[in-house]
Amino acid sequence: MATTEKPQDALMKNYGDRLATLVRGKGCWVWDETGRKYLDLLSGIAVNLLGHCHPAVVEAIRAQSETLIHVSNLYHAPPQAMLAAKLAEISFGGRVFFGNSGAEANEAAIKLARRYMRAVKGEDRYAVITMENSFHGRTLATVTATGQKKYHQHFQPLVEGFAYAKFNDLQSVEALVDEKTAAVLVEPIQGEGGDNIARADFLRGLRTLCDERGLLLIYDEVQCGMGRTGRWFAYQHAGVEPDVMTLAKPLGGGLPLGACLARPEVAEALVPGSHASTFGGNPVSCAAGLAMIDYIEREDLLPRVMQLGALLSGLLDELAESCDCVVEERGVGLMRGIELDRPGKDIVTRCQEKGLLINCTAERFVRFLPPLTVTEEELRRGVQMLGEAIAEVAS
Repeated sequence: MATTEKPQDALMKNYGDRLATLVRGKGCWVWDETGRKYLDLLSGIAVNLLGHCHPAVVEAIRAQSETLIHVSNLYHAPPQAMLAAKLAEISFGGRVFFGNSGAEANEAAIKLARRYMRAVKGEDRYAVITMENSFHGRTLATVTATGQKKYHQHFQPLVEGFAYAKFNDLQSVEALVDEKTAAVLVEPIQGEGGDNIARADFLRGLRTLCDERGLLLIYDEVQCGMGRTGRWFAYQHAGVEPDVMTLAKPLGGGLPLGACLARPEVAEALVPGSHASTFGGNPVSCAAGLAMIDYIEREDLLPRVMQLGALLSGLLDELAESCDCVVEERGVGLMRGIELDRPGKDIVTRCQEKGLLINCTAERFVRFLPPLTVTEEELRRGVQMLGEAIAEVAS
């Protein structure tokens, strides 16, 4: 058996060089193996919605892990059913399938759309229209659904039945609909695409188009859902409900958990044996998710997200005015960032060197995804460090 010089050498290199070795976290802060402290305004890429090791989540994990860690989906486990009911209550209703990630949730939505059209409606329709600059996951189907060619490279042949429309362009979507189209899949806010926001009139147009043509409207809220925008779900800002919605990232309070929600008549397409997940709806993950939702409701955090989002927007606007390389600030709630006129990778690296963790998507969009528990002082400090990094790198 081959040996390695250090444990990290046993890992595949698909993540490139790791930027640091983090060993501890609390709230908005993490520490590396040398004891250095970082302000984490990325939240594990939108996962740690209440920050690191929030007491309410930790206690829920502890209590559930002492009671029941795993049981197969041949049996009911109370936390799973309770979380499904809660998601139905705070969204458009419907029924829930649990997986372990956003990719699994979107995979389930794609399979559901195909099976609904064929098994329920009796129509041979399977194609899904997605958007340019979208991101839907890393499985073969969801990477095909992703409207960015860089993610397709070397994975061809891709899955048949996907077409890409221009985001916020209803005519572009209409032009792609044909007799094989089953659904339209869209992110209300394109996170990996650079926090591009779907206009309310675009979502309304999609809803009308899907109703008229008998299509399913699917929202991918893996990144923008669960309160990050100041509403439980980003679609609620526009008031346009979907037929199917996918969730993940923060859903499990920091543990792996994904969900696909569907209107009852659509959900009926998934009959016994048609789809499954061994670990989906794990009792510990669901208990953590329930504790997170309960805390957000109990502390009335959603209005606070809007207030902090307005503060962050103002701080980034001020930064944009002082830096020639900043094109614009955009986002909703605590899902915000700045578009640069140049690649942002070096700026993100400099931020880390200064003790700030953020990231860059779409090559030029530097963004913040802080936990909902972030303080005004932490936001101000983070934007200040970003400004210093831009000045040092872009000068």
